[in-house]
Amino acid sequence: MNESTVTMFVFLDFSCSRSAQFILLTLVMTCYITILLGNTLIIVTVWTESRLFQCPMYLFLANLSLLDMSLGSIASPKLVTDLLNSEGTISFGGCMAQICSQHFFGGSEAFLLTVMAYDRYVAICHPLRYTTIMNQQCCFSLLVFCWIGGLIHGIVQVVVMAPLPYCGANVLDNFYCDIPQVIKLACYETYVDEIVLIVSDGLVTVPSFLLLLVSYATILAAICSRFGKGGSKALSTCSSHLMVVGLFYGPIFFVYMKPSSNSQVDKMASVFYMVVTPALNPLIYTLRNQEVKGAMGKLKNKCRRLLFPQRK
Repeated sequence: MNESTVTMFVFLDFSCSRSAQFILLTLVMTCYITILLGNTLIIVTVWTESRLFQCPMYLFLANLSLLDMSLGSIASPKLVTDLLNSEGTISFGGCMAQICSQHFFGGSEAFLLTVMAYDRYVAICHPLRYTTIMNQQCCFSLLVFCWIGGLIHGIVQVVVMAPLPYCGANVLDNFYCDIPQVIKLACYETYVDEIVLIVSDGLVTVPSFLLLLVSYATILAAICSRFGKGGSKALSTCSSHLMVVGLFYGPIFFVYMKPSSNSQVDKMASVFYMVVTPALNPLIYTLRNQEVKGAMGKLKNKCRRLLFPQRK
């Protein structure tokens, strides 16, 4: 039974002037619209273009877009509302839901980025065996692993956090419920619980990041050994994914791995991770990938013919 006497949490949000809050509000709204439109466009494009849907790289890309759209929707709408009202609160259940959702979608994305790196490794280092290794059954099995693994990771966080007694302060120095801030409000010693959470996070992020490093180190070595024989094209293909990996892991390491903490700087890093990164990912893939751009052009022409059948 949950013995918590705290029924709601209060967000401190950002300590800045009204003009700065307006700029932040505009940024968040713009990014969230981009998250919804950009990622939906990628999903629809891959789904409607059979050639892309049957290619593992683009099937994974569509799932990445779905995860980005979900991750971006955890805090962005609430942040917009709080900035408009100049205050923010969230129920205990809503706070636990945010924690579960963040780690569910974030964990799934960490797994998926590793799978995408493995896909590029097989395509570049073992091109003749690519279709045999990355067959449809293998791709769907890897996707199921990513989603189920992320779900288990999210559930573990809530199983640890929800039963803790919160009977004192209820103010969170953040714009959404994040474990480091919430667990500080527990009424008793949380050393064991923190160890469990650290182990859970470590089992997701550390192996995923190490596998990413190994995959891309091997890919870069292979590209350098045969540069000029399609190496530049392979490097261009991987560069978009490397940018997405950097945008995903950069804020995580900045917020959680540094010894000192500055709440305002950490909040801006969290905004980048929760709001800006999911908006940048579709731009990176659409602007740097000719196949996606070409498929979007075909989709636009199809929509135009459906909406304006009489036009030539």
